[in-house]
Amino acid sequence: MESHFLLFGAMLNAGTVLALAALGLLINEKAGVVNLGAEGMMLCAAIAGFATVVNTGSDWLGFAAGAGAGALLAAIFGVLVIWLNTNQYATGLALSLFGAGFSAFAGIHYVQEKLPERVQFKVPVLGDIPLIGPALFHQHPLVYVTMALVGGMVWFLYRTRAGLVLRAVGESPESAHALGYPVRRIRFMAVLAGGAMCGLAGAFISLAYTPLWVEGMVAGRGWIALALTTFATWRPARVLMGAYLFGGVTMLAFAMQGAGVDIPTQFLSMLPYIAPIVVLAIISRNPAWIRINMPASLGKPFYPGS
Repeated sequence: MESHFLLFGAMLNAGTVLALAALGLLINEKAGVVNLGAEGMMLCAAIAGFATVVNTGSDWLGFAAGAGAGALLAAIFGVLVIWLNTNQYATGLALSLFGAGFSAFAGIHYVQEKLPERVQFKVPVLGDIPLIGPALFHQHPLVYVTMALVGGMVWFLYRTRAGLVLRAVGESPESAHALGYPVRRIRFMAVLAGGAMCGLAGAFISLAYTPLWVEGMVAGRGWIALALTTFATWRPARVLMGAYLFGGVTMLAFAMQGAGVDIPTQFLSMLPYIAPIVVLAIISRNPAWIRINMPASLGKPFYPGS
């Protein structure tokens, strides 16, 4: 029984990485911008956060550095696709490749470095509850912040004027522009916010999830986060549920390996990546459902003069 609760706790931890990145990409896509560079941004943020903590000893400075690195790369991406009207898909892929290469180069001297001793977090009183306490209330604070962020994003997108404007820009930028809204500036701010959240996800990996630096340690989570936005049909609450689902598949694969299940380890390692492919294949059988929920101008450039 205890092992099941601990597996649940590990699922929350693993799902937080995917949820943070996917929520950032969701903001981008609600504004009509597709960013395929999440993997590269997360890798650069992971090394930025790790290097900052190694040199300063402050985790919070590390998370700030990770968010800053993600926002900086997102800003470059935003200038290229929003003002220079480069192809969003090609630019995102280039960003992902750049992030992978640059993080490997910048992290050469940090492969053997160790972080200061990690603080063990625990919610007072609740953390002492048998079984439930260690699983639910011994998590990193960013796990709870991510849960709260989902509620905040639902409120922002569907209960505020700013959220309505953001969605209008993603649905019909021409109409938003005709009403006097600065479409390009709104898209750029959305891209910056999304990049910062992807950066937080990358820093979480190197500072809390697996506190070390290894080249390529994001291991495809940026691509899974990208798939999550479609899986969740661009709804924040569904993003969180999907992130925990895929995080649970990841942890289940590790648990099965540890339990000595007679299944090839290569297959178990594939499970976290097979799951989103299967889910997307099932969803894609009903294209109308995706079209109804997808922002109408997703991936389409906007020319104010047209």
